[in-house]
Amino acid sequence: MKNGARLLLLIAFLGCAMAEAQQPKKVPRIGYLSPVDPASESTRSEVIRLGLRERGYIEGQNIAFEYRYAEGKQDRYPDLAAELVHLKVDIIVVAGGTRQTRAAKNATKTIPIVMVGLGSDPVEAGLIESLAHPGGNVTGVTNLTRELGGKRLELLKEAVPKLARVAVLFDPANPPNVLEVKKVLPVAARALKLTIQPWEVRDSDGFEKVFAALNKQRPDGLYVPGGGPLMSTNLKRIVGFALKSRLPSTYYDREFVDVGGLMSYTADTADSYRRVAYFVDRILKGAKPADLPVEQPTKFEFVINLKTAKEIGLTIPPNVIARADKVIR
Repeated sequence: MKNGARLLLLIAFLGCAMAEAQQPKKVPRIGYLSPVDPASESTRSEVIRLGLRERGYIEGQNIAFEYRYAEGKQDRYPDLAAELVHLKVDIIVVAGGTRQTRAAKNATKTIPIVMVGLGSDPVEAGLIESLAHPGGNVTGVTNLTRELGGKRLELLKEAVPKLARVAVLFDPANPPNVLEVKKVLPVAARALKLTIQPWEVRDSDGFEKVFAALNKQRPDGLYVPGGGPLMSTNLKRIVGFALKSRLPSTYYDREFVDVGGLMSYTADTADSYRRVAYFVDRILKGAKPADLPVEQPTKFEFVINLKTAKEIGLTIPPNVIARADKVIR
């Protein structure tokens, strides 16, 4: 080969190499589907971003997010999931619930879905084949919210020894709520010699009517079961009613206690959301959701608000306070 031909080949090779080097690497996009609004979701989504940062993913640099918020409107899930699929995101992270996870699964059979904060059994719900072998395009973390119902009642009874009648606010359109109220809580209540009084709340407008009825009934305590956007988007109203009525209350999420609820017992939410980063990282590196076992919580959190206890005139036994992971004073 003559020198001129060699030179042309070398120039062509260098040109290709330079063009390849100049091409920006594809930044993976993560779709984020939330049942609530940006303010309510911000704490949890921030935990995911921090977890990703620890693994070398920095939003705006080498990873991007597409956020979609249903703002408490469950009928928006299918459209929001379809939007994320249309954008061809690389992974869809679904926060908190069977319905939104199913909406995402119905929208795509190929884009990996990472669920977190799920309160119901994902196998029972038909989202995966088994915890160890999910089998499809869905994996992530399930929070066992329903299974913790008995423990919440037990702790409420220990905190309020005279507890006899417990009002339970629940959304009849939310299957995990219904299962907890109809099957889980009655078993625990019998063992604790408590009477459960279920109260249906179907939408945001239904709270005041139920609150008015509860003021006449005067139960000894209030229980709010886990799962579903209706309760989470109305948490301040629920807590405000409990405070005004001087009702000892227990919740499925610490956020209720942070704004004045008496106590909560739940899987450690921050720990669960932090694990999302692990699943995202593994999938971006080539792992298939079908092969990534769905995780169950290993850390649980019992939180008591002593300021609230004082406000409603309740003295919580010292041995119960000693068991709390966090005490708000």
